[in-house]
Amino acid sequence: MNFRSTRTLRDRAEFVFAQSPSIALGGWALALTLIWFGLAATAFAHDPGLSTALIRVQHDGLQVGLILSTRDAAALVEALEGSSSAGIPGRRLPGTEQLQHLAAGAVEIHLDDRPAAIAVASCQIDETNANVTFTLRVERQEFTRIQVRSQWLASLPPGHRQFLSIQDADGGVVSQQLLSAQADSAAVTLEKAARPGVDRAAPNQSFGGFLALGIKHILTGYDHLLFLFSLLVVSRGCLSTLRVITCFTVAHSITLALATLGWVQIPGRIVEPLIAASIIYVGVENLVRGEAPRGRGLLTFAFGLVHGLGFASVLRELGVATSPGGVVMPLFSFNLGVELGQLLIAVVALPMIWELARRPLMARRCIPVSSALVALAGGYWLVQRLVAGC
Repeated sequence: MNFRSTRTLRDRAEFVFAQSPSIALGGWALALTLIWFGLAATAFAHDPGLSTALIRVQHDGLQVGLILSTRDAAALVEALEGSSSAGIPGRRLPGTEQLQHLAAGAVEIHLDDRPAAIAVASCQIDETNANVTFTLRVERQEFTRIQVRSQWLASLPPGHRQFLSIQDADGGVVSQQLLSAQADSAAVTLEKAARPGVDRAAPNQSFGGFLALGIKHILTGYDHLLFLFSLLVVSRGCLSTLRVITCFTVAHSITLALATLGWVQIPGRIVEPLIAASIIYVGVENLVRGEAPRGRGLLTFAFGLVHGLGFASVLRELGVATSPGGVVMPLFSFNLGVELGQLLIAVVALPMIWELARRPLMARRCIPVSSALVALAGGYWLVQRLVAGC
């Protein structure tokens, strides 16, 4: 079940309410419970993932840098070579020789409509940050137009995106865009990059791309949403709700910026289990302490710092911190997208939560069930991430 299906459920519930006010209470409770079940069910969904590709024009040819998470690299090996164990969490990746063999077919490059010979220079596995870095080389030749096609996208999990950046010989960003399996190629003419260091790839499109990426990340970030919902479901009144949302927003914005800039570095194998643990804690606290527990603002801020580190992994995997195009625009637009996504979900969920709060009898039944589902989902994620990090 996804958010489209939950929206359908909400629409049906509103129709029922319009027909008979006497069953409004049961309709709200049913709709809210079904949404919670839908979110819990998506706990088993696979994160589509992100990767980065950086092409640099150099005096002796082209250098291509590719970065994949170890999970996506394992899924790629499984898809291309049929290894049934490659994608199992906790299993080690194949050796660098096998990965280098796969890297030879990672991208297809044409220079002035002529196919370019690509050689694999190196492959490095970074266990601390859980990613794999490939370096490819293209020998020097004269050209003005580059055509790139990412051949891995068709074999990676559905929904996977690749952030492509092309730089000219002076280090200027000629093009930046997000590729997908449906749009896996890009082309650029270097003659248009007259001023080094200036992004020539339609800045509005780049801003919109990161904005959309932030919205998509929060809408598919079921762990972040369940954490926020478990806080809001026991909040009472606009002031309490605003306090919770503000604390979460401020906290994750701080660590998102610090981690993206590289000032705070905590491995994902530590951050991801902590996010799952925060979900368990809030779900259990709702069960034990009941409605409107005290100190939720401070608790939300503390856990929001952890969730911000999780958000930062997206921009870090895209190599935004080291991009000559700068970090301010991607950081701002991505964070804005996250906030817009949160606002969208709050607009849908809060009216039902507040309506439920007006019915104490139903609230006493639905809130424990919802909190138990949250704790169970968090427990599943915790075990999954601890195993994957071994």
